[in-house]
Amino acid sequence: MDVLRVGSLADALAAKARRPDAVPIAGGTDLMVGINAGWDRPPAILDLSAVDELRHWERGDEVVLGAGLTYRLILGELADERALTQAARAVGSPQIRNRGTVGGNVGTGSPAGDLLPVLAAADASIELGSDAGGRRAVAWHAFFTGPKRTTIAPDELILGVRWRRRRGPSVFAKVGPRNAMVISVCSLCLQVDEDDRAIRLALGSVGPTVLRADDAEAFGAAAIEEAGGWADPARPLDDAAVARFAELAAGAARPIDDLRGTSAYRRHAIGVLAGRALRWVLADRAAEAP
Repeated sequence: MDVLRVGSLADALAAKARRPDAVPIAGGTDLMVGINAGWDRPPAILDLSAVDELRHWERGDEVVLGAGLTYRLILGELADERALTQAARAVGSPQIRNRGTVGGNVGTGSPAGDLLPVLAAADASIELGSDAGGRRAVAWHAFFTGPKRTTIAPDELILGVRWRRRRGPSVFAKVGPRNAMVISVCSLCLQVDEDDRAIRLALGSVGPTVLRADDAEAFGAAAIEEAGGWADPARPLDDAAVARFAELAAGAARPIDDLRGTSAYRRHAIGVLAGRALRWVLADRAAEAP
């Protein structure tokens, strides 16, 4: 196995152009598991750990996360981005959060990736770069094409992700057999968009890729409107509306049976989680209202 070490983004893109078979590595929290277990043996790895340009972040009208940003840095620098930090905190152990990166979570493309529901709920785009083609942005739903499959070209690297900031509370939650160091049985991110009067709900680990629950989103926004909640956040939804939202969220799931849970359990759990998440964000809206 060849190891290619680079110190700048320009050098990294040039190396990837020369060796498109080289697998990028930054934290190594996914790749090294496969290598150590003998499941994976790439002909070359491209070490990006010294590329400072990939560790940046920005927060203005948009949130921008560099591919090399670790979960620990997200927790330290972006504490106000609630769903994002909740997802980062749910990743592995402190050691994993110290090493694992945004680019690794995105590039692996696992439907159980903890950051992916946050990106999907935010309608994020994935920024890619190559030495020959320059930069391009791909919408999340076009980037993730199947379990651990993406549209990234062999000569491209993930540079980061970006999305437009939305006014309103958000939440990330997951279900697993224990509270820490667990791959999710199911997960979700729910975002309230006050300006568009919309609900955005993304589901993880219940389909071949991260999914948006379109029917639940439309129903949730309409139910809040009917209750007068967009004008007055203190107005609650009745239990029947929350139950219907949860039912529609469960109906959007396309789970499978595996070692971590049955499809029936996943569908039930995502419905329960969706109902709770809706109540949580509505309570946050009421508490934050003037």
